[in-house]
Amino acid sequence: MLIDTHCHLYKEYYEDIDSIIKLSKENNVVYYINNGCDAKSNIEVLESVEKYPSVYGALGIHPEYVENYTLDDIKFIEDNLNNPKIVAIGEIGLDYHYSKENKEEQIKLLELQLKLAEKYGVPVIIHSREATEDTINTLKKYKVRGVIHSFSGSLETAKIYIKMGYLLGINGVVTFKNCNLKDVLKEIPIENIVLETDSPYLTPVPFRGKQNNSSHILDIAKFISEIYDLTLDDVSRITTDNVLKLYTKINCVRNF
Repeated sequence: MLIDTHCHLYKEYYEDIDSIIKLSKENNVVYYINNGCDAKSNIEVLESVEKYPSVYGALGIHPEYVENYTLDDIKFIEDNLNNPKIVAIGEIGLDYHYSKENKEEQIKLLELQLKLAEKYGVPVIIHSREATEDTINTLKKYKVRGVIHSFSGSLETAKIYIKMGYLLGINGVVTFKNCNLKDVLKEIPIENIVLETDSPYLTPVPFRGKQNNSSHILDIAKFISEIYDLTLDDVSRITTDNVLKLYTKINCVRNF
């Protein structure tokens, strides 16, 4: 049994989400965490968790939308944290790839959402791109746990996040030819990672160039099994346990 801990099941990406879920279940992917990014997608996340028993959700404002969000959007997140199928605040974080000019505004937005996570005891899903130092320093201010989404940093950075109580989200990037993440993972226990696709992005090898979907968690799991020299069943069991320890709202039935 596998879990896709980070995907974007939006209608703008997939014409037939039902078929994506069906295909994914055929590949033993039985649960999905649909991540919101802005006001519009957060509404769609709520709709998806209502429609699909196997879909859980995270609500958040991505740093990309720092110029457009309102405090009403933050209040919307807070008002829906009691939904039994909303397991985290995310996707949130810092992204300096395109611009550092608004980094203070990004940090303010991140802190607004971290305060909610701390107040309600909700895990967070953190996006950090070219902003490692500020991400770490900001997270240290709050007593929260969660996942560092799409982790591809150094071993030193991995150890810092792990010591802070975070899991590392590993996706198709690990399969890329010139990615050093494989060497990093060899130095940290598998108990510190969860699997994700970030679909429709970051499609793993050998499917690069095609739209990603949650069924490719199986391909990522197979790749991880080779890194750790474990069976696919072991990778599935351990990473699923990692997810369930963090996201306690997910009702897991082993014989799904």
